[in-house]
Amino acid sequence: MLTLTQDLYDRIVAHARADHPDEACGVVAGPEGSDRPERFIPMLNAARSPTFYEFDSGDLLKLYREMDDNDEEPVIVYHSHTATEAYPSRTDITYANEPGAHYVLVSTADSDAAGPFQFRSFRIVAGEVTEEEVRVVEAY
Repeated sequence: MLTLTQDLYDRIVAHARADHPDEACGVVAGPEGSDRPERFIPMLNAARSPTFYEFDSGDLLKLYREMDDNDEEPVIVYHSHTATEAYPSRTDITYANEPGAHYVLVSTADSDAAGPFQFRSFRIVAGEVTEEEVRVVEAY
């Protein structure tokens, strides 16, 4: 189960909506081994695409060095789907390389009232996708 604060939930959703119609992406880091998302890090979608996201390699290297210096790890890796449901695509599954992370997908397809808003979390390990419950709390 993914537990995160209302503030982090709201910030992820706001980023996804702000970048629409392009996919948004980012990370929420937390203390190593804690499984507790704390530090919101919106990233630039280097692909600038409504159907694909890609972290800028320089930004990603900087982020991992920063997390290493702070004894943090990526607890949540998030991105948005702009026209489809919040479920990992084949590409998402292929690029999921953090087996300990929660992969959060936000569907912004509802931005034009075309469908229901979705915020879902998954574990993706060795190509296997497992949806998990999301619990939003006021504080830890």
